[in-house]
Amino acid sequence: MVLQRFRRPRLDELNHVVDALELPEAVYKTSPWQPRELVETGLRQWLRCCGAAMRDDQVIGMPSHAVDEAWHGLILCTLRYARFCDAAYGRFLHHFPEGEGSRGMNADPMADQLGRTVVAWSMVARPGERCVLWDLDTVAGVDNPWGIPAERVAAIEQAQITSG
Repeated sequence: MVLQRFRRPRLDELNHVVDALELPEAVYKTSPWQPRELVETGLRQWLRCCGAAMRDDQVIGMPSHAVDEAWHGLILCTLRYARFCDAAYGRFLHHFPEGEGSRGMNADPMADQLGRTVVAWSMVARPGERCVLWDLDTVAGVDNPWGIPAERVAAIEQAQITSG
């Protein structure tokens, strides 16, 4: 068997492609929460995190139900989504529902995946940019919000600083 090598996305190119992505109305049909701009910002931050994770062949966790639903709406626009993935990542970004891992393997616990999301964010955050993903569901009024507590985000970021 021959393993296909994928182009590793460059983070500056990734930011440009994510910024240029025109989001279809389907995004807001599957994710009706307000304010729309917050959901859009969260989706774009998520897509940037995915690029960082894909560089290291990692699977990250989704910290926001509202953004997950927005991503589903984008995925439904299959041609647009496939073109975006090719431009941003050099390959297709698959969606793995909770409990299903990549390559048919069992997924890591969601807590581990969410920890990797925090690490991915540290790689793609622009200077002074605040991540809206951690508490987006609470701000948008999503029933049963997901998210990552601020204390956990801070602990992961601190661990990164001391280990790196």
